[in-house]
Amino acid sequence: MRNLFVVVFLIAAMSISNAQSLSRVEPPNWWVGMLHNEIQLLVYGKDIALTEVSFEYPGVRLISIERVQNPNYLFINLAIADDTKPGSFDINFRISKRKTLTYTYRLDERREGSAQRKGFDASDVVYLLFPDRFANGDPSNDSYEGMADKFDREDLYARHGGDLQGVINHLDYLNELGMTAIWLNPVLESKQPWQSYHHYAITDFYNVDRRFGSNELYRQMVEEAHSKDIKIIKDMIFNHSGSKHWFIEDLPMDDWVNQWPEFTRTNYRIPAVFDPHASEADKKLMSDGWFDTHMPDLNQRNPYLAKYFIQNSIWWVEYANLDGIRMDTHPYPDKEFMAHWTRSVMEEYPNFNIVAETWVNYPAWVAYWQTGALNRDGFDSGIPTVMDFPLCYAINSAFDEEESWDRGLHRLYEILAHDYLFADLNNIFIFPDNHDLSRFMKHKDMAIGRYKLGMAFLLTTRGIPQLYYGTEILMDGDDANGHGVLRKEFPGGWPDHKRSAFTAEGRTKKENEAWDYMSTLLNWRKTATAIHNGRLVQFLPENEVYVYFRQNEEQTVMVILHNGYQPKVLKTERFNEILSGFTSGKDIITGKELNDMGKIQLSPRSAMVIELK
Repeated sequence: MRNLFVVVFLIAAMSISNAQSLSRVEPPNWWVGMLHNEIQLLVYGKDIALTEVSFEYPGVRLISIERVQNPNYLFINLAIADDTKPGSFDINFRISKRKTLTYTYRLDERREGSAQRKGFDASDVVYLLFPDRFANGDPSNDSYEGMADKFDREDLYARHGGDLQGVINHLDYLNELGMTAIWLNPVLESKQPWQSYHHYAITDFYNVDRRFGSNELYRQMVEEAHSKDIKIIKDMIFNHSGSKHWFIEDLPMDDWVNQWPEFTRTNYRIPAVFDPHASEADKKLMSDGWFDTHMPDLNQRNPYLAKYFIQNSIWWVEYANLDGIRMDTHPYPDKEFMAHWTRSVMEEYPNFNIVAETWVNYPAWVAYWQTGALNRDGFDSGIPTVMDFPLCYAINSAFDEEESWDRGLHRLYEILAHDYLFADLNNIFIFPDNHDLSRFMKHKDMAIGRYKLGMAFLLTTRGIPQLYYGTEILMDGDDANGHGVLRKEFPGGWPDHKRSAFTAEGRTKKENEAWDYMSTLLNWRKTATAIHNGRLVQFLPENEVYVYFRQNEEQTVMVILHNGYQPKVLKTERFNEILSGFTSGKDIITGKELNDMGKIQLSPRSAMVIELK
């Protein structure tokens, strides 16, 4: 009987050892000389927790090995001494005397000055680019076996083939237009079976989707953008992943995601997070409910997951040489974790910038999420930059309404009057539309005068402007008809397009008028320091005219927005507190010299941006 037990035991041990495998080590490498010099490696493979781990490398010390609920995971904590040299070493996972799995771990040298990299700021204008719909630079990667969401350009919710090579191919176009930064919607792997083209349901946080290119191509894109003085902002999502993510299909532990007895959707009520009267039930549903059925809600209170995301962010900044991060659905995850994450990234890169998606309705709700806010609950997010959705709504209404006490141009004035709430006025992200909202030119029949007024305001008021791809050529789309129409192919991005709006010859007369107007403002703005950091002085709109000034020690700029349909003469005595001492000016849009600042002739529905002399 005893011999039978020994035989059974040996067979079981052999089957375990033969089954063990090593599938992933994340982060896949690290750097010497980092502030974050204690890292946690997530190791994944069949029964990998049953192995013995060993390695030797001068300056690298094993702190601990942690085994969790699922034996397919192992967490290895390492300390990297400050004087450690770059190089590689083997981490050995011993199964038996005869079998060992090996992963070669690499410690790289950092770029010179990496820690002091400067992020995007109010001197920049950001071009939001939807990768699948901008340009198809490499048709060979349109489809891959094993990727369920298929290529079908007739379907607005399927893949159309836009990729990183398409972005690289048109960096000169963006440079000529006058853009200084690009925010790409996510490009990490998303192998969800349906509507994964937007990539907000990620299935691999360390790898670019092969249909966009590769990690190496992403890094090349950043390098080529930098050579043209264009910064790159990476879109990140930590609230949720895709349901087909490998660690969702084989959870490390039960509390890796927020679990409910049955599917439970978030209530999307962000105010519950900071409402002093909110019930615990509402707060929990807001933060722990799932964004959608195919987007499991990740539990950032789990310390392993928290460490995973902090390291992932720093890894991407260092690996790809990023200039900024845009954090999707920022108020939805655990807010204390998000504050810890932000501090961790900003400690590693003190001059970096992160913009949080703060999709809320009122300025006070936006201001809550910016670092330095005087919040009643004492919370400080650490986030430098927040997205100004209330101003977006005002921009989309102001030029369509007749003037009244609180309508028309008064909407812009009143939103900006709430700026006392913000800790840093330069770090407010402003925009007229994006990939989730109706385009600023919702319909083709909207007047170009409206467009010019909106763009002049956006590019001269306080904050960091963002433009959605195609805005420069009046691309239209109404969210009432679904998100697909907001994300149409850019004309000329595909070989079978009949024209290319990347060239003046391929644009219509009206598109060229819009493009030239935008380019004039953008290229002037690059050196307009008063717009970057000058104080904003605004005067109450009167008689369909809104006047404000941007001023610093180097420059004073007067902006006039005339929303009326008839020409008029603007008498300027009212503005003498700023105008006094200036005798002339130049309208940078038309190039016209103004030698009499006492009276200014205004054309119908027009903007003037006047450098004062």
